[in-house]
This record gives sequence, structure tokens and C-alpha cells, in this order.
Amino acid sequence: MKRLIHIYCGDGKGKTTTAIGLSIRAAGSGMKVLFVQFLKDQSSSELNILSQIANIDLFPCEETFGFIWNLTEEEKESAKDFYSNYLKSALHKVETEHYDMLVLDELMATYQYNFIDRDDFVTFLKNKPESLEVIMTGRNPSPELLDLADYVSDITKVKHPFDEGIPARLGIEL
Repeated sequence: MKRLIHIYCGDGKGKTTTAIGLSIRAAGSGMKVLFVQFLKDQSSSELNILSQIANIDLFPCEETFGFIWNLTEEEKESAKDFYSNYLKSALHKVETEHYDMLVLDELMATYQYNFIDRDDFVTFLKNKPESLEVIMTGRNPSPELLDLADYVSDITKVKHPFDEGIPARLGIEL
């Protein structure tokens, strides 16, 4: 079976939740999943349960850099070095351990801000194994990634409690 490329994007809540749901569905059908998160500190509650599901492997992001717009040029260079190597390590793991699904949560911002090698990543997507389903999430996907995707879902915010000053809540957003 040929596996496809998905993008879940937009300013609405639910991009990561969608990727998690697909991961669980895939694991439940016997597929082997590698779940990779960029720009997050690994404290989201969903990781607690995902780590307990057979066939889902988490690839922890050992370092975070804060909000991109607050970074100095030096910090941006450090982030680029880190995320480039992080992605290369994840892709190497996919290739050597034969995963059926690769989730790249919050990849779009790392791509948009050149924190990964764009050309290498596009080449990977163009030449990915036919047996690998790729799920990408985040805001503002680039036109070249949209062109490569088979599925694109734009999750639009209509209303969100954060806009009313309600902070993220454990078990819902955290």
C-alpha cells in the first residue's frame, strides 16, 4: 500500500490532536509510529499516554529555545543547528528502524524559519519510502510543502478561550 503525506495547519486548536489520533489509529492497526515534536518542551500530557502505547515511539526533543520572535541571532543559529540535527536523527531512525508512520508535530515553524535544511527535507519528502505515511502539523505551511502533500486540512479558529484571557488548562490544552 502506498503511504501518503498529510498537513494539518491553521490557527485553530486541534492540529496536534489530529496527529495523535492518527498515531493511535495507526498503532491500533499494527503500524509502527515515530512521533517527533519540534518547538515543544515535552510537558504536554498526551505524551504520557502515547509513551505507553505499543507501536508508538516518542522521539524526545531535548532542547527548546522559547518563542522564535524573542530569539537573538545567536540563539537562532543554535536553534538551527539543534533542529537540523534533530530532524536528521529522526529521519535516520525512520530509515533504519522501518517505521510505517512519521509524525512531525510543529514542523511548519522550523521549516518557515529555516531551522532545518529545507532542500534536504523537500528531497526526503519527494523520495520517502512508499511504505511511510508522513504527518506534519503547524501554522503557515510553505507552498512547496502544500504541493507535496496528499492531504491538507486547514483548521480555522472561530473562537478560542485564550482570546478571553483563559489560560491553557491541564488535560485540554496541556
